[in-house]
Amino acid sequence: MRAATLDSFGPPEVLRETRLEEPQAGPGEVRVRVRAAGVLPFDVRVRGGWTPPFIPREFPMVLGNEFAGTVDQAGEGVTGFAPGDAVLGYSVLGSYAEYQTVPVEQIVRKPDDMPWEVAAGFPGNGQGAHMALSTVGVREGDTVLVNAAAGGFGTFAVQLALAWGAGTVIGTAGERNHDHLRALGAVPVTYGEGLEERVRALAPDGVDAAVDAAGPEALRASVAVAKDRDRVVTMVATEEAAQLGLRDVAGARSAERLAELVELYVKGKVTIHLREVYPLARAADAHRDVGSGHGRGKVVLTLD
Repeated sequence: MRAATLDSFGPPEVLRETRLEEPQAGPGEVRVRVRAAGVLPFDVRVRGGWTPPFIPREFPMVLGNEFAGTVDQAGEGVTGFAPGDAVLGYSVLGSYAEYQTVPVEQIVRKPDDMPWEVAAGFPGNGQGAHMALSTVGVREGDTVLVNAAAGGFGTFAVQLALAWGAGTVIGTAGERNHDHLRALGAVPVTYGEGLEERVRALAPDGVDAAVDAAGPEALRASVAVAKDRDRVVTMVATEEAAQLGLRDVAGARSAERLAELVELYVKGKVTIHLREVYPLARAADAHRDVGSGHGRGKVVLTLD
């Protein structure tokens, strides 16, 4: 099968399209013929050499932990899914390849009208936004601050907060992405120096909750404007969060969480805004794009 692999950690150029043996579905697993795979900042960090304990430092390594495709093998004991079923799902590694094997508990059915590229962007950023907003709690009428609101995670967080009843969502982004945020229903504000003052101008009494995907500076500003620091979390600035005594994002990805997001998609409450779609052979370009940190929406690889 075709796969984008790396034989060492390093810059985007270490990602190359190669050939690997096809995996086989084991008991309780399905094999999915992958049609599209999402590209996440997590993947970019792993490619650069960041490997948390659950990532084996073994090569060749296939990155990618969100995908959409068609079941083509069902292992022993699998019920509820069969070859031919269109699905989306998640894993830790392995999605930048034509075939992906995962436990059946890590997939859900894809709606017929959901494009493959859109489906591939739900399991990672979508569930990340769900977990972050669940941790801080979104209540009816809340004012919620989303840092890095124009990216894959932020775009989802804005939509999800509004779907859950937030009265106002303030989204930080570069000025060129402000119209994008307005289209999502957010009030845009420019990030960078003076962010705290700009947010206070919009929310003089402070914000009820905040989620961050920008970094330490934005996280500190979030704490400064939050009414309750227990309702502030970050997806990226973990060291800064520990120094500030903030909570970690709680929960884990699950089929139930993913199914809830898919149902919101069906109802027209959330969707993926595609920044760029790259073929598998250009995985390195996709990583450069995501690694720039300044894009709008989601980057996806296709494997047709």
